[in-house]
Amino acid sequence: MPYANNDGVRLAYEREGPGDAETVVFVEGLGYGRWMWRWQHRAVSDDYESIRWDNRGTGESDEPDGPYTVPEMASDLEAVLDHAGVESAHVVGASMGGMIAQQYALEYDRARSLTLMCTSPGGPEEVPIPEETLERMFGVPEDADEREAIRYKMRPAVTEGFWADNQELIDRIVEWRLDSDASEQARTWQAAGVEAFDVHDRLGEITQPTLLVHGTADRVVPYENGELLAEGLPDVEFVTLEGAPHLLFIERRERVTDRLLEFLDDG
Repeated sequence: MPYANNDGVRLAYEREGPGDAETVVFVEGLGYGRWMWRWQHRAVSDDYESIRWDNRGTGESDEPDGPYTVPEMASDLEAVLDHAGVESAHVVGASMGGMIAQQYALEYDRARSLTLMCTSPGGPEEVPIPEETLERMFGVPEDADEREAIRYKMRPAVTEGFWADNQELIDRIVEWRLDSDASEQARTWQAAGVEAFDVHDRLGEITQPTLLVHGTADRVVPYENGELLAEGLPDVEFVTLEGAPHLLFIERRERVTDRLLEFLDDG
């Protein structure tokens, strides 16, 4: 397992695929470890070099004192790509990872393209997380054990039908999350960065070709935020997934993966 270093913070990453190919780097969402990209990572690594890394406070990366900021986490991404010797990369981010990807494109010059999923530009026009979702994410019952807490917090991020029909997969995800997700403290520190994030007035500076994917049934980052991004980005293809939830890269993984590969191949 290689580690990059950003001002004393060790950042774990893994790479797969042909070393002489274009690079795709995946950026995780709030609290999630690099497991969340397992389907897309495997799919792109046939023809691309694929890099997954753990945000600070997550998985095998260090957990420095926080709170964290999105620019700080974008600088972590720069440290990873620099350590890996990558001159340019297709940057794929979801939720908080999409925010990091936007910030990265604004501050650094290695981003060849962006794929942004279920994310937001922040700012005063942002549609906030619904109150009932916040209560699920941060109001876990006191008597819940670790597994019950993860299931409780994850429920609004998928559709009711998926939850009912995929309990075996849900159980596997819970185990992956127990193994590598951020601690509650680090998750709170990451959330502070999400709350403060605002690049709405700078979207016109993001000139990279961008694939934007958002589900109309997203109960975590409402769909209207995807529309804000689509309005502000100069070179964007906006893919709307009807009825798709926040974790669309899991629940609609085949459709999302196919569209990502089409976008990368067209680039």
